[in-house]
Order: sequence, then structure tokens, then C-alpha cells
Amino acid sequence: MNRLQYETSPYLLQHAHNPVDWYAWKPEAFERAKAENKPILVSIGYSTCHWCHVMERESFEDQFTADYMNKHFINIKVDREERPDIDQIYMEACQLISGSGGWPLNCFLTPDGRPFYAGTYYPPRPVHNRPSWQQIMEHLIDAYENRPQEVEAQANQLMDMIGRSSSNFLKEPTIQLTAKNELREFYDQIFHNLMRRLDTEDGGFGGAPKFPATFALNFLMEYYYFTKEPRALEAVTFSVEKMIRGGIYDQIGGGFARYATDKAWLVPHFEKMLYDNALLVKLLSQLYKLTRKDLYKTTIEETLTFVKREMTSKEGGFYAALDADSEGVEGKFYVWQKPELEALLEEDEQWILDFYGVSLAGNWEGNNIFWRQKSLSDFAKARQLDESALRGQLPEIQAKLLEYRAQRVRPGTDDKILLDWNAMQCSAYAQAFQATGQQGYKEEAINNLQFLLTHFAKAGEEGLYHTYKNGQAQYDAFLDDYANLITALLDVYEISFDEAYLEKAQAYIEYVIKYFLDTESNLFYFTSAEQQDIILRKQEVYDSAVPSGNATMVHNLWKASIIFGKNDYQELAINMLKRLQETIGKYPSSFGVWASAMRYLTFPYSEIAVIGEQSLEKALQLGKQYMPNALIMQSASSKQEYPLLADKTAANGKNIFVCKNYSCQLPVESIKEALQLVEPTTN
Repeated sequence: MNRLQYETSPYLLQHAHNPVDWYAWKPEAFERAKAENKPILVSIGYSTCHWCHVMERESFEDQFTADYMNKHFINIKVDREERPDIDQIYMEACQLISGSGGWPLNCFLTPDGRPFYAGTYYPPRPVHNRPSWQQIMEHLIDAYENRPQEVEAQANQLMDMIGRSSSNFLKEPTIQLTAKNELREFYDQIFHNLMRRLDTEDGGFGGAPKFPATFALNFLMEYYYFTKEPRALEAVTFSVEKMIRGGIYDQIGGGFARYATDKAWLVPHFEKMLYDNALLVKLLSQLYKLTRKDLYKTTIEETLTFVKREMTSKEGGFYAALDADSEGVEGKFYVWQKPELEALLEEDEQWILDFYGVSLAGNWEGNNIFWRQKSLSDFAKARQLDESALRGQLPEIQAKLLEYRAQRVRPGTDDKILLDWNAMQCSAYAQAFQATGQQGYKEEAINNLQFLLTHFAKAGEEGLYHTYKNGQAQYDAFLDDYANLITALLDVYEISFDEAYLEKAQAYIEYVIKYFLDTESNLFYFTSAEQQDIILRKQEVYDSAVPSGNATMVHNLWKASIIFGKNDYQELAINMLKRLQETIGKYPSSFGVWASAMRYLTFPYSEIAVIGEQSLEKALQLGKQYMPNALIMQSASSKQEYPLLADKTAANGKNIFVCKNYSCQLPVESIKEALQLVEPTTN
């Protein structure tokens, strides 16, 4: 066993038995590298990474390879989900060197941490013009020992390029952010750019591999709300329903896989990530608010049932991920053979095989991935079957198949609990409660939020930790942690109207401004000014699989500026949008959360205050409505500390105030009347 046996990360623990003398990312590794003048090999991955497992079996478990690594390098293992700050820096080095990236990420550093070479997976023997792992190591050791000037020059050049990378996205705005006509044209431009990338055959954007692209779909849904452009909503419903019926969605157990390897959503990369399911539940909740279509509600319920069953700890935290592999085979837990199903199902249940596209030959590597090429209604019509009978039978069949599948060897669970991903799931529960009214979702959101505030707090300090497992929290929290937690606090306020959540949200906003803001660029660093164990601080602006912390803070700052009457929050949000405006217009599919924030500048924001008797009930009813540009606040009495609630008096049941920039129309009594005041104009 090596030093990793003392870590809590499931990924690091997977490597604890390797003959490689692994260190975690700790000062002792760098001290030894400097003392012995050895290069550092940092290998980065995560527990559900298929090719990480492959490289471990082929190379890191091999004694000869390990002996060579131990002799020539100081070897460090990093869980990218525990330390995204490290991964960001060295992934960028890899992309600069090779033009692409991925995991496992293997990066070679000078003793002070500067990268001079990086790559991803390397096989144990040369294949397809790809060098072996041994060849790469020998080549780099030769360079380090015999051509140190080249190594130094390469390391310095890479550091310079990495340090300047974020500035490539920062431009002076091409339009005045006060010019409403130009802003509307810009907003329309984002819509048209996204629609050009829409896959009109299978939904989603681009080809294979295909990711859910929740941010772009959310923008289109908002665009429909403001403009009533039917193509925008059609693109969303078409794409979402293709995903729900596809193999990317677990038709038996609920929940979404990380992405599809094909453009038709049939073949998933079978790992399930917490953040994907959180983001998709949020999207589905808003879509259900807008359309009231049962399919979306059912999918919310099935996905949250999966999260509760398989990704929730006894303490109330949410686990990070489920592996793609079981018994060393990708997808083995999830796929089926037709004879196996025929033996399991009763004769009157066998229609399910056609419904899920099951065949003797299979649809993927001789196996069957369940997917629905037709809705249940269309399937019943095509086969002249009783739809209501099938619909009544379906849950029983699914439960039988789920129980049978549960007896298989399960994929591994990455049971670390991450602050930012948990906060996203907390928000998902809050929004699911608003959409469906299911009380259990409200309880899950509040319980998880209390868990996060309790277990991630630093004793006697302002700050938070990033990761938690087995009673131990560690690693300083990053921008994404704070940003998503602030969002969760604001979301849970809007389902509970407990002002303690507002106070916490403002405290963390002030903390982020104090320790993360770069006043020169008006953007936030990913790491706190207090953190000292990385070679540089980066400003991440790209909305990748998860929203960038900077984009999330724009939304937080805008909403908080109204709640607390803090104009400086809104000014900061506007300045952030200014820096990214040109990039958002050109690349909206990669800056989708930023694109959504442009609505604040384009359409008037509705501020809704509900005061007095029955105010809580009415506020909750308003929360069920789809209003992407609205804030709801509630109080039994006027509250002077919150500008929107101050100096308002209900009379004759008229207690709903709809305002813009704190300028309020006459109060109304009914939800219907309030919604008429909120409804956007399309001109």
C-alpha cells in the first residue's frame, strides 16, 4: 500500500494498492522533488473514468513500470473532482501541447510545479502511431536530464500561455448595454446562432458524442417566454423528449447518463454524474412549469427517485457519481439479453420488449439498451393495443425489471460529497417542489442545505471546504462552491421564505467579493486569495459540463441587488457581462449560462412582493408559474430591511405587488391578475 491509503477520495483509494509510490497533492511531494531535483509526474482522473481504470490495469499495476516511475519521478495522483483547480491548469497545458484533452491526464512538471509536457492515455505498447507509456517517460527523462534549457523554455512558455488564456474571451463590448434596440438584436442573434447548431433529426446540438446541453436549451426556453417564437420551444421539447426516450436516460431506474456516444441518444457513456441529473431536473422543472406536460413531471419524479435511492447518503449529502463499469465491463449492469427478458416476464408483459426496442441481435455490441422510439400512445396505436392498459401495466413491469437488475454486480459509487454539485442538486429539489408541489422535495432541499452549511463550514472561520467524506471535510472551497451555494440559498428562500437564507446568501456574496474578485477585470478567480498550493490563479468563464462560477455569480448578483437594494452588486454583474458580451454572441453554446444572463439587460425584471394574510400561500402559488425574469419575496408584514417589502400595506385582500425597479403597480388580489402584470411584451 502507498500513501494514498490515508486519503478519502474513492479515486485515490483505487490507486492505494499500486506499486507506484504515489503521493497526494501535498507539500511533501514538492519538497522531495526539489531536494532530489526530480521531475514530477501528476496523473489526474476520477473514479468513474473508464480509461483511467484501463491505464491503471495496464501500467500503474505493473511492477516494472512502477519501478521506473519510482526511480525517475515524484508521482502524484489527483482526483479532478476534489481538485478542479489543479486539473484546470494542467488540462490547459495538455490542450496547448496536443490540441485536445481528456482523462487520465498525465502531466510532467518541474519540481516547482510548472508543466513541460502533458498527454492523456498511453498504452503499455506502441499502437496506431501512439507511443507507449514507457517510451514517453524515457523521452521526457532524457530531456529533463540532458536538455534542461529546453525543458525550462517549454515550461516558461506554457505558463505564460496558461496565464493569458482567460483574456482571450474578454473583449470590450461592441454595443452599448443601455441601447435597448441593439441589446434585443444581440439577444436575437444568440437565438439564431443556437438554432443553426440544432440537430433537427435527433435533437440536441452537434453530432456524436452528444451532451445534454441544458444551458442552451434553458436559453431557448427563456427566449420563447419573452418572444413567443414557437421554434424556440419546439427545439427544447423535441430535444428533451428525444433524450427522455433515449438510452441516455435509464428507462428502468431513472436518471441520466453523462452523455451519448452517438447522435441519436441511444448509446450512453454509462456513468451517471450528480451534476447532470441536477441540471436536467432543473431544466425539466422549468419546462413542466411552462407546458404542464405529464412526461416532464414523470421524468422529474423518476430521476429524483433514482437520486434518493442510489446517490443520497444517510447524512443528507449527495454522492458524486456512479461508475460506467461493473465487473470491469462498461455498461454491463444496464444492458439486457432478449432471452433473459423473455424468461423473466409473463406472456402478457412481453409487449415491453418491442416498446423498448429489444431484439435478439441487440442494438449495441450484441446487447440491448432500452430506449423508446415512440411514445407509449403512438406505440399503442401502431399495434392496436389498449393504451390505458399498457400505461397501468408499465410501472409494475419496470419495478420487476429494476428488482431483477439490482441483483447484478453494481457499478462503483464515488461517495465523496462535493459542495458545488450538492448545491446544484439542492436547487434542483427546490425547483422540482415549485413545479410539482411535492412536499418531499422541499424537505430534501432544506435538509441538504442544512447539511452543507453544517458540515462544510470551517470551525471559527468564514470560509468553507470543497469536499466531505467519512466525517472529514477538506480542501478550500472554490468559486463554483460558493456561487452554487448562494444560488441554492436563494432558491430555498423562494420555497420557504425563511429570511435566514437571505442573510447567509449575502454573507457568502460578500466573502466571494472579498477573496475572489479581481478588481481589474471585474471577474472572479476560481481560487481564493487565501489558497497557496497552486502555481497560478485562473479566471474560469467557460460554461462546460457545469456552469462557470463567474456566470453563476452574475445571476446571483443581479437577484441579490434587488433583494438587498445593493446597486453595486448589479453594477458588478453588468461589468462582468460587458467583458464577455462579444464572446457570448459568437459562442452561445459554450457560454449558455452567460447567454441567459443577457435577459436582465434586454427585458424588464419583475419584482413581486406578497404581503399580509395568505401571503405565503399566494407566494408559493406564484412560484409554480414559469417566470424566468421574476423575483418573489413574501412577508406577513412590511420589512424595512428589504426594499421590495418595505412600506407596503395590503387592503381588501389585494396584497400582491408587481414592481419594476421598485416602482410598483397597484396591488392585486389574484394570481391571475399578477401574472397579467408580469407577462412580457414581445416587441
